[in-house]
Order: sequence, then structure tokens, then C-alpha cells
Amino acid sequence: MKADTSRQWRLLDLQKLDTRLDQIAHRERTLPLNAQVEQAQRQVDTSEEEVVLARTALSDVDREITRADVDVQQVRDRAARNQSRLDAGQGSAKDLQALQHELEALARRQGDLEEVELEVMERAEELRTTLTRREEELQVGRARLEQLEDERGGELRELTSERERITADRSNVAAGVGQDLLDLYTRIREQRGGIGAAALGQRRCGGCGLEIDQSELARIRGAADDEVLRHDECGRILVRTAESGL
Repeated sequence: MKADTSRQWRLLDLQKLDTRLDQIAHRERTLPLNAQVEQAQRQVDTSEEEVVLARTALSDVDREITRADVDVQQVRDRAARNQSRLDAGQGSAKDLQALQHELEALARRQGDLEEVELEVMERAEELRTTLTRREEELQVGRARLEQLEDERGGELRELTSERERITADRSNVAAGVGQDLLDLYTRIREQRGGIGAAALGQRRCGGCGLEIDQSELARIRGAADDEVLRHDECGRILVRTAESGL
């Protein structure tokens, strides 16, 4: 392939821009904040699950309190009815004695139920404390996640802005390379890890870093200025410059 030296030199400019675009893409993928955001999101997810569990547990205990209230009230109501009958002297002496015994039993039953109710209420208070703590942890976690996402968003916006500037510059440079040379460069770049063209500097390939042997140097020296050269070892386009050491 033939291409005048100005086109070949533009290829080096294009490679610099493409290398920077690759660096930006890698930076976007590997931002330290990415891992921090993911970790913060996991913590928020865990906190949300814990809040749901705490609310469910508290709801279950609240229902226990309601049932305990009903049980206690039923005993109180029965005791009140019996006491009214006893106070009114309704029934025979045997009936009144039975009412008295039942009142004593109801009093014991009420005491037992109220003790159970108190224990359930204490558990409910502990669960409310736990729920409050979980909700506070969730609030802190969400605030932390939002902060990290904002910080990451700022970095990504900067990278996006730089990529847009470089992409615009690349279009201008690529236009001066020529489609034939650009196609060759693109194909090699895809095959060689992002580097399709490199300068020959001090008898070394700028792409792979290997020193050019004497026989290849002789071939390069004898090549016309507009001949597009490729390194025998790595296959990349070699661009000759004033620092090539020829």
C-alpha cells in the first residue's frame, strides 16, 4: 500500500486519540466508585429487607396484643356480670357461692392474661426499637448511596465530555488519513489489542517494543517514503519519523 508521509503521520495522531478513547472506556468500567456504589446498593438492599422483617414482626406482635386485649376484656366483662349478680343477691345460696368461686377463678385468669399481655407489650416495645434502628440505618444507607452515585455521575460526565471532544478531533484526523489506510489501521487495531500503528523509534517498534533486526532495518531503509510498512513481528503499521534512527 502507498500513502504519502503526511497521511502516515496523521495515523500516529489517530492512534493517540484512539488510545485515549480506549483509556476512557476502561476508566468508565473500572472506576473505584463503581465498586463502592455496588457495595452501598447491597447494603441498602439488605437494610430494606431487615426493615420489612422488623415491620412484619412488629405487626405480628401487635395482633397478639389485640388478641390479648380481647381475652382480658372478656374475662373482665364476665367478672363484672357475675359481680353484679352477686351484689344483687340473685339466686340461691349455692348459686351465690358458685359465683364467688367463679369470680376468684376469673381474677386469677385475668391476672394470668394480663401478665401474658404485659410480656407481649414488652416484646412489641423491643421490636419498635429495632424497627426504628433499622429505618435509621436504611436512611443513612440511602443517603450514602445517593452521595456515591452523585460522585460517580460527576466523574462519568467528565469522561463523557472528554470522549466527545476526542471523538470530534478523531473525525477530523481520520478524514486526512484516507479510507484505504484507515481500513487497514482499523483491522490491525482490532487484531492487536487496540494498537494498529506505531512510530519506529530508535530502531524499535513503538507497538510491541521489540528491536528491529538488521535485515528488516535494511528493508525499511530501502523502502520508498510513501510505502506503508509493517513490522514483521507484530504486524503493526510502522511509521517512520525523524527519531526512527535510520
